[in-house]
Amino acid sequence: MSLRVLVIPEDPTYNGYILKPLVERMLAEAGKPNARVFLLTNPRIGGYEQAVAAIRRELPDRYGHFDLWLFLPDADRARNLDALEAELREKGVALLCCAAVPEVEAWLLAGHRERLSAGWADVRKNPRMKEEVFEPFLGDYGDPRSAGGGREALMRQTLLNFRGLLKVCPELAGLQQRLQEALKTKEA
Repeated sequence: MSLRVLVIPEDPTYNGYILKPLVERMLAEAGKPNARVFLLTNPRIGGYEQAVAAIRRELPDRYGHFDLWLFLPDADRARNLDALEAELREKGVALLCCAAVPEVEAWLLAGHRERLSAGWADVRKNPRMKEEVFEPFLGDYGDPRSAGGGREALMRQTLLNFRGLLKVCPELAGLQQRLQEALKTKEA
């Protein structure tokens, strides 16, 4: 039986096009290329607080049979993620959380740094990164005719340099390490 992983975004509408390919690659790098990655779409989550409430209350009964959950919120709202992981562990759910700095869209942009109008350090600390950097970038390089506006294709381009992505997004490097450790524990 292959590993089943539930990816919980703050909002699956657009983040799913970034997160699903990312998690698939991370699992492949961790030795699980055949893992089945499911993006949470039911219930439809609409923001950080709603996601946390669902993780605590509703999701354990509905999705507790998954081998691993990944909660990948934007860092601007994320808090007490260690406590959330501990709370779910008590319910028998393996949950790993990783807050995207500053937002999930930065992970996509990491593979396109040479095309950005701002330096990478400025992108990472920009409180309006999505509006001021990502949306113009998507307008220039995305595909408005495709689902997600081209986010998935752009993310797959980013993943061509996976090591580079981990280097410029240390929170993802930390998640990759934790993911490998969690998978080793599951196998033992």
